Amino acid sequence: GSLQRAVTRGNGYIGNDVTENIRTIGSVPLRLPESVNLAVRGEIYLPKDRFERMKGQNETEYANPRNLAAGTIRRIRSSEVAAVPLTIFVYEAYLLEDDGEPSESGYMNHVEILKYLHTLGFRLNPSLGVFVHDRSVLQALPEFPVPTWTAGTFDELDDFIRRETSRRGQLDYEIDGLVVKVNEIPVRRELGFTGHHPRWAMAYKFEAPQGETVVRSIDVQVGRTGRITPVARVEPVLIGGSTVSNVTLHNQDYVDLLELSVGDSVAVSKRGDVIPAVEKVLDKNPDGTPGWRMPETCPSCGQSLQLRGAHTFCVNPHCPAQVRGRIYFFIGRNQMDIENFGPETAALLMEKGVLKDLPDIYNTDYDAVLTGEPGFGEKKIRKIKEGVEKSRQQPFHVVLPSLGIPDIGKKAAELLIEAGYRDIDTLISLAESENGPEQLTQIAGFGKKTAQSIVEALQDPAVRERIEALRAAGLNFREEAEEKEENADFDDVFAGQVWCVTGSFEHFKPRTAAMDEVKRRGGRVVSTITGKTTHLLAGEGAGSKLAKAQKQGTIVVSEQEFLEMCRDSSEKNS
Repeated sequence: GSLQRAVTRGNGYIGNDVTENIRTIGSVPLRLPESVNLAVRGEIYLPKDRFERMKGQNETEYANPRNLAAGTIRRIRSSEVAAVPLTIFVYEAYLLEDDGEPSESGYMNHVEILKYLHTLGFRLNPSLGVFVHDRSVLQALPEFPVPTWTAGTFDELDDFIRRETSRRGQLDYEIDGLVVKVNEIPVRRELGFTGHHPRWAMAYKFEAPQGETVVRSIDVQVGRTGRITPVARVEPVLIGGSTVSNVTLHNQDYVDLLELSVGDSVAVSKRGDVIPAVEKVLDKNPDGTPGWRMPETCPSCGQSLQLRGAHTFCVNPHCPAQVRGRIYFFIGRNQMDIENFGPETAALLMEKGVLKDLPDIYNTDYDAVLTGEPGFGEKKIRKIKEGVEKSRQQPFHVVLPSLGIPDIGKKAAELLIEAGYRDIDTLISLAESENGPEQLTQIAGFGKKTAQSIVEALQDPAVRERIEALRAAGLNFREEAEEKEENADFDDVFAGQVWCVTGSFEHFKPRTAAMDEVKRRGGRVVSTITGKTTHLLAGEGAGSKLAKAQKQGTIVVSEQEFLEMCRDSSEKNS
């Protein structure tokens, strides 16, 4: 019932704790009228009229309200945040169990949740439409908490979109589109999430703001995976409140579609009001410069380039640009997070020729290499060494996504480990098997392309050599299972079994306590139903997990049956 923490979205895993700054925003309730546990999602924004007032009083140098709002929230001093008239719209809420896990009971549709948020004192967006296949369904919807909300059938959706699009400039806040969501919560659970976004929501983007400029040159950049990306250098142009001078062109197919040449006059947009893109050629260059073509060799290492699907790659694993990107990624805060070992240190070591790839991080004599270098005193060198040593202790679920293997990010690593691939040798064996990609597609969240990409990467000799060198350097390539309690009087009756849990229980509050019993008896616990799940413990109000388990033949166990199984295992050892 009271505000505990406010965090930014960050990279989806790690954000900034901005609790004290959020407390200064008057439209954020600090205490609710009910003692309820919930997580609420919303967007902090700065109304356009207040932004213009601040600009008129020379109180800001930001180009637009969105940038000012984002910059303000991350300020160190809350007193500075309080001086900016920020406000909020709340758009989602997740009711929580006592253990902090999402509740599977409660409200059955999104409108009910928003209505509940309104009663708790949260501020909702006045522009919302609810659309159904048949008008009779509208009668079952709860009364709208905001009088400006509208409702209709799918036939009326187009008119709603046109109306909201035309109203965009009249709003007192900036938007770049609409969000279309499934209303029914059980259907949302069934659709689930990808590693990037919910499958039950999609964005409808408005036409992006545009500007006219001239392409002065086209360069290519080499990514850490070897992907070659063309980038247009254009005459600086002001679009949507910020200056654009570089525009990504994606690949050769995209350039061919535009029929783009250096010297052309082009229309450049900011898609989603954020990402610059060349939309079309307005006038061809007067010099008759032919259409741009991708170079045949890598600009970094000179090796021949290869086309893979729509994209071009440098396949030389020792390419300096790839190595540099790989190292910067590996040492980064969101990966191995090697303390006091930043890009500047890495760049110096690469320049001196001692840091040629990831394993060299752990095999370098830093005292010999850095002593005497400007800015590297004895204390700093000691801290670098301590940071490197500390990173050897990072668990496998951190090491695996830090390797930079295509399509193995943090979420993919988590899913692999949950599915039983708890060490690198098991993954390599999978890659070497004839049906490796098919096995991976059995894991929820892995499609055919992703599975094939992971298998091919793990078959790459350069990747395998890098893994073995890092293993020899002492990094963890196995996720250790949680140790069973000492002197516990349990046998391994659940050994080889994979359990999931859903619903609420009389004897297990929180319900994770039931899964602790599974672990004590040798079983493995996962959060989602997959082809490898052998048992589902189903309590009161079991949701979509139960339906999925029944559909695929997973053994469904009631609370009473589970208690008897646990009791039997204890009695055997008594």
